[in-house]
Amino acid sequence: MSAADATQAAKRRRTGWLREEECSLAEFKDIVEQPCSRSEYPLASEVVSGVLVYDQQALPLGDDQAEKAVMAEWADALADGPGVICIRGAFAGQMKELDAVTEAFNAIIDEERASGTAKGDHFAKAGANSRIWNALEKVAVHSPDAFAAYYSNPIIALASHCWLGPNYQVTSQVNVVRPGGEAQAVHRDYHLGFTTNSSAEKYPAQVHAYLSPMLTLQGAVAHCDMPLESGPTLFLPHSQKYDLGYLSFRQQEFKDYFAQHSVQVPLAKGDVVFFNPALFHAAGSNTTTDIHRIGNLLQVSSAMGRAMETVDRARVSMAIYPSLLEMANAPGFDARRLKNAIAASAEGYSFPTNLDLDQPLGGLAPETQAELLARAVAERWDEQELRRKLGLQDSRRRSQ
Repeated sequence: MSAADATQAAKRRRTGWLREEECSLAEFKDIVEQPCSRSEYPLASEVVSGVLVYDQQALPLGDDQAEKAVMAEWADALADGPGVICIRGAFAGQMKELDAVTEAFNAIIDEERASGTAKGDHFAKAGANSRIWNALEKVAVHSPDAFAAYYSNPIIALASHCWLGPNYQVTSQVNVVRPGGEAQAVHRDYHLGFTTNSSAEKYPAQVHAYLSPMLTLQGAVAHCDMPLESGPTLFLPHSQKYDLGYLSFRQQEFKDYFAQHSVQVPLAKGDVVFFNPALFHAAGSNTTTDIHRIGNLLQVSSAMGRAMETVDRARVSMAIYPSLLEMANAPGFDARRLKNAIAASAEGYSFPTNLDLDQPLGGLAPETQAELLARAVAERWDEQELRRKLGLQDSRRRSQ
C-alpha cells in the first residue's frame, strides 16, 4: 500500500462501536509503514527516523500570517503526517531561563523527597525516576520570575495554538529518569489512553478517531542533552491514525511491533518535541551511568475539554503577577511574550460559569481570568486589587 493509499485508508474511519477483537496488526502495518517526505512539509529542516525536525531560527516568528503557515503545517503533521514534530533550539536565547526552571525542578524534588511526598511515574517501574505532578503551579509559586520568562516561549504557544486554538490550558509534569531507569510500556495518552479496554469500548468510534486525540497535545522540553543512550521518547510515527489504537496498544503483538519499529530522536538541551496523544510512544531506557535525563512534560488541553490535573490558576496568576509587571515595564517590552506567559498561566475560557451572576457584557461570553489578568497588567493594578477582582470573578462563577 502506498503512503497516499495508507493515509486514505486511515481517513476512512470506522463508525459505530469498536471492539478489541477487531484489532489487526496487518492493518496497523499498512498505516504506519509509510515514509515521511520532507517535500510535503516545506518548513521542516530535515526528517530524522521518520520524525519531522524544525529549526527554530529558520521559522518565520513574529509575523502573524507567516506563523499561521507554520501552525497549519504543524497541525497537518500531527494529524495526518507522522504525528510528531521536533523543534531544535526552541529555547534559543532563553537558556538562562530554562536553567533557572531546572533549578526549581530540582529544589521541588528535594523538598518533596524530604517531606515524604516524592512521586513516581505511571507506565514505568516504581523507583526508576522522580516525578513532579502539577509542576506548573509548583514552579510558579517557587520561582515566579523564571516561570514567567520560560512560558513566554513562542514555540510552546505556537504548537499549543496550532492544535487546540486559543485559550488552551497548559499543565506540566516533570520526569527525571535516573541512570539505569527502564523504558515505559508503550501507550497512548489521555483521555482514552487512561481507560481500560472495556471502558474504551463504551465510547463510539468518533471519540476514538477524533474527539479524544483532539482534546490534548503532548509535549516535552529537554532540560539536558538527551543522546539516544539516555532514552529519549520512543515514537511510532503514523500510529495515531489507527482508529483501533486505544484498544490495541496493550496487546502483545502490538507491543512487540512497537519494540522492533519505534524510533528515537536525540535531543539537545532546549529542544522541544510535540506529538499527537494518540501516537504510540514510551519513554526510553536510560542506559548511561551519568545522565539524569530531565524533561518537562507538557500536557496542553483544549479549553473546551477537561485537563487531567487540577491547577489553581488564580494562585498561579497571583504568584507571577509581579513578574508580569516587571516584564511589561522592561525596556524593549515584547507584548507577544507577555501574552504567551498569561496564556500558560491563567484560565482562558469563560465557561462553565453562573450566567445568573456572570453575564456577558458587550459580547457572548463573560471576561475570562486571562483577560482580567492582562487588564491588570495593562492598568498596573496593585496586588491587592488583583486578588480582590479574582475573588469577585470566582464568586460569580459559582452556582447559587
